[in-house]
Amino acid sequence: MFEARLSQGSVLKKVLEAVKELVTDANFDCSETGISLQAMDNSHVALVSVLLKADGFDPYTCDRNIPLGVNLGSLNKILKCAGNEDTITLKVDDTGDTLNLLFESQNNDRFGEYELKLMDIDQEHLGIPETEYDAIVVLSSGEFQRICRDLSGISESVSISVTKEGVRFQAKGEVGTGNITLRPSSSVDKGSESVSIKLTSPVDLTFSLKYLSNFTKAAPLSDKVTLCMATNTPLLVEYNMEECALVRYYLAPKIEDEE
Repeated sequence: MFEARLSQGSVLKKVLEAVKELVTDANFDCSETGISLQAMDNSHVALVSVLLKADGFDPYTCDRNIPLGVNLGSLNKILKCAGNEDTITLKVDDTGDTLNLLFESQNNDRFGEYELKLMDIDQEHLGIPETEYDAIVVLSSGEFQRICRDLSGISESVSISVTKEGVRFQAKGEVGTGNITLRPSSSVDKGSESVSIKLTSPVDLTFSLKYLSNFTKAAPLSDKVTLCMATNTPLLVEYNMEECALVRYYLAPKIEDEE
């Protein structure tokens, strides 16, 4: 038996928006700790990891581990039928063939009931090794989204270099070059616009802007985004909605010869 009720239905909608273009079909693994998803994108370049924490639901009942094989495009179509303020309840009976979704409006005057056929998806669970990062940058998720959007007009890739002076995003293309530098600032006045850098050693790596731009679809989940970098190691892009959701993306750096 699995049942989970989410009073902020918009959280589930935002999480799905954040991953549906990278992954087509995936297992949502339901356990005592919450609902998790881990999958490579269709090109096997990026890895996405999602956790919807059990504490974010009320109630949350899961008496055994259940994989819910879902086509994310189909689930997204159903979730579009829910209002952002609706409460969303997810249920799977003991047969485990369908996912039942109940949408309730805030004043309980509208109820929507939907069923989604579940799929049998054979998916290996990829172990993500614990990594010591050389640089950890925390910045406004809106700022990161804007940087990726602006530089996408110049090049297909961006080099991100981090020193104690700041973080620089540089794009070089046929039309010219673009450089955006953010200096560390912890001013209380800046709030979510502040930039913090934890640095063990300077890093300079190049990544695909197409993928980074796709990752920024998770921006509505959190005011802040964390970028974790180390030489010859995939970039970790993390959006943490403390109470209920955690979305992480991993992207391998480009090798210079690929340029």
